[in-house]
Amino acid sequence: MKPFLKAIAIILLSIFLTECTYDPFDIDTSHIKMKPIEFKRLDKDVFTINSENSQQKMMEYSKKYGDFYTRYVSSIVNNGGKVDSLFSQTVLKFVNNADIKKTYSDVNKQFSDNDIELLGEEMTEVMKRFKVFFPNRTTPKQFVTFVSGFQYNIVYVDSTLGLGLDMYLGNTNEFYSMMQLPKYRTRTMNKAHLLTDAVRGWIITEFEDVAPVNNLLNHMIFYGKMLYICDALQPNTADSLKLGYTGAQLEYCHKFENNLWGYFAKDNKLYDNDMKLFAEFTGDGPFTRAISKECPPRIAMWLGKQIIQSYMKNNKKVSLADLMSEKDAQKILQKSKYKP
Repeated sequence: MKPFLKAIAIILLSIFLTECTYDPFDIDTSHIKMKPIEFKRLDKDVFTINSENSQQKMMEYSKKYGDFYTRYVSSIVNNGGKVDSLFSQTVLKFVNNADIKKTYSDVNKQFSDNDIELLGEEMTEVMKRFKVFFPNRTTPKQFVTFVSGFQYNIVYVDSTLGLGLDMYLGNTNEFYSMMQLPKYRTRTMNKAHLLTDAVRGWIITEFEDVAPVNNLLNHMIFYGKMLYICDALQPNTADSLKLGYTGAQLEYCHKFENNLWGYFAKDNKLYDNDMKLFAEFTGDGPFTRAISKECPPRIAMWLGKQIIQSYMKNNKKVSLADLMSEKDAQKILQKSKYKP
C-alpha cells in the first residue's frame, strides 16, 4: 500500500473506531470540587425528642434543618396541620406511637450507619456528574433521611432532597403486608432501589414538564429526557433498578420494541391529549392494560427514552443542557430518526 493511501486508511480506521467507542456518558469529574455529601439523620434526631426536651429540640432541629424541618413536621408528621404552640406535642405523639416506633426499629435494622455513608458517597458522584452536564444549574443544598409514617418515599423541597427510609424496608416487611400494598410496589421498596428513586425523583422535580402542546408525545419526550439524564448520572447502574422493571419486563420491551412503537405511532395516539390516556401509559401498575399483561407499566416513558437515545446518537453536538432547552417534542422525534 502506498504511504498516502496507508495514511488515509489509518485516519478512516481511527474515525471508525472513535465512532464505535463513542460514549456520551464517559466524563471526567475529577475537576469538580465539592464537599462530600453527608445525609443528615432526621430519622434519628426526631426520635431523641421526649416530653422533657421537646421545646429545646424543636428549636435545635429548626436551626439544623431549616425550613425543611417545619415542612416535615407540618406536612408529614402533622398531615398538613398548622404550626402552633402545640406543634411539639404533635411530634411527641408521632414518635411515641407504637407502630412508628416499630417502624423506626425496622429502619435501623435495614440501614446501618455505613449504608447511609455509602449512600452519601454515591450521591456525591451523582452530583459531580450533574455539575459536569449542567454547570449552570444548582444542586440540592441539603440531604436528609427521615421516617414518614409510610407517606413519602422521595421529596425535594426547600433545596432539600429527603429520603423516606421507611418506604425501603424490603418487600417482606410486615407493615407493607398490613397495608396490603400490591406486589408490583413492594418489589422495589428496598434499599437497592433507594438511590435510583432519589435521583429520578429529584430530576423530575428539577426540570418542569412544561410543554407548548399537551399531548402524549410531549409527555413521552419529557419522561424520556428524565430517564436519559438518570442514565447520564448513574451510567453503571442496572436499567432494572433505574426503571423499576424486572429482567423479564426489560426483555419484553426490547423484544417487542418495534410493535410497541407501531402501537403508539398508528391512529395518531402520539397526538392525543386525553388525560386518561396519559395515565394509562405513564402511570404505575403491574402492567399496561391497554397492550397486554406482559407489557410493563410506564411503557410510554420507556419508549420516550429510546427516542431520546436515538436523538442524542444522531445529534452528537447536542449537550444534555441543549436537550433540556429544546421544548419542541415533534422536532426531537423527527431529528431522532427513531426507527426500531
